[in-house]
Amino acid sequence: MEALIDEYSRGYEMLRESINELSEEEIRFKPEKDKWSIHQIIIHITDSELVSTHRLKKVLSEPEPLLTSTDQDAWANSLEYEQLDREEYFLLFKLLRSSMLPILHNLRTEQFERGGVYADAGRFTFKELLEYRVLHIRGHLDQIERIKKSLGRAT
Repeated sequence: MEALIDEYSRGYEMLRESINELSEEEIRFKPEKDKWSIHQIIIHITDSELVSTHRLKKVLSEPEPLLTSTDQDAWANSLEYEQLDREEYFLLFKLLRSSMLPILHNLRTEQFERGGVYADAGRFTFKELLEYRVLHIRGHLDQIERIKKSLGRAT
């Protein structure tokens, strides 16, 4: 569990490092018409983190709460991610993650098995939801690397 919490705690730094050397033009480059730019990915990650932090707290606080899913493409399109301030979203992501760390460090073993239920996907434990937060960042870091590679900026 310690390794999971450690990687969760490093999410912000990992994202920052992934775009460190990129220009604004590169960050806003869309590899295909229907694919997200790195800028949009960062906004999406933060919106996802906002919703997921709420879910994590709900699972810890309520007995078997109902968890809702979001339509990520609808959010990206309706909220015009390209127009949003990436630095504000980076800060929000950092604050969301750091605000969860004291909670995570003080959890009892049995709390990791508390669960919540998605109407469309079934029951998930707190531990599974937390693992997904780590996997979500990994997946988007891979996506950012693919975009960098298409720009000739592979690391």
